[in-house]
Amino acid sequence: MPNSNIKNNVEAVRAFTRFYTKKAGVLNELLLESNFGLTEARILYELQTKDQTTAKNLGQELDLDPAYISRVLKKFEKSGLIARKPSSLDRRKQVIFLSDQGKREYKVLDDKSTQLFHDLISELDTENQGKLLSAMNEIRSLLEDDKSSSSSYLLRPHRPGDMGWIIQAHGRTYAEEYGWDETFEAMVAKIAAAFIENFDVKSDCCWIAEKSGQAIGSAVVVREDRETAKLRLVIVDPKARGLGVGVRLVEECINFSRRAGYLKMILWTNDNLYAAIAVYKKLGFKLIRQKPHHSFGKDLVGQIWQLDF
Repeated sequence: MPNSNIKNNVEAVRAFTRFYTKKAGVLNELLLESNFGLTEARILYELQTKDQTTAKNLGQELDLDPAYISRVLKKFEKSGLIARKPSSLDRRKQVIFLSDQGKREYKVLDDKSTQLFHDLISELDTENQGKLLSAMNEIRSLLEDDKSSSSSYLLRPHRPGDMGWIIQAHGRTYAEEYGWDETFEAMVAKIAAAFIENFDVKSDCCWIAEKSGQAIGSAVVVREDRETAKLRLVIVDPKARGLGVGVRLVEECINFSRRAGYLKMILWTNDNLYAAIAVYKKLGFKLIRQKPHHSFGKDLVGQIWQLDF
């Protein structure tokens, strides 16, 4: 590409960055009238979405100078926002986690940020919100550092038409692989309909995994009660297996649930769904009870799994 074109393209990217940083409210020294700068707020976010971590892992995750990470963490500790304890895997290492005060500070900041972007995109109709999200996903895909298979798909919130795909994918996949009858598809349709009818952006979410413009996976969070999130409608298209889609979908649902203030997450599955159960075990879910039942034309063993935050 000629140098003149590169120069023009660079200027266009810089202009967009200036536009977006103003829209996102990150130009002030302190973010959203809080006590935190932008980088401090991001570190707070990382601490909130992980039960515990280390200073080294934070630096690697955010590509930040270790000395700067250390200064921020000392500031947080002095303010009572974080605590430390020996790692259960290696007592010589210290792990870091948010204190109750830190969680409260994060919640205030997260609520302000949510309101800012709610106000920003609520000015757009549903079609244009979809265009915006698609464009953002395309930018992320093009600029992603990791070009491996794990980043060859995108996650986005649900939009009109997605529930139809979720119902069809469940019905087809479970009929072909497990011989379940159409009553399973009917149950999925009822769950999907209830999600749309009762959707609350503060307590519920749906993530759609998309590759080359086609849905390849889904996962949904709904409110079970004030303290409990329920994970539902987790599916990965057979052609997308091996990309880590299932793990990433469930991780995003866990992250959302923590930010929403839930204390635990539960899910219902059956003991013959070995791949799904492997994902849940990997992410820390524990089996709390199981019971035989006859459903979908088969004798099954239903299971309830739980993850405490």
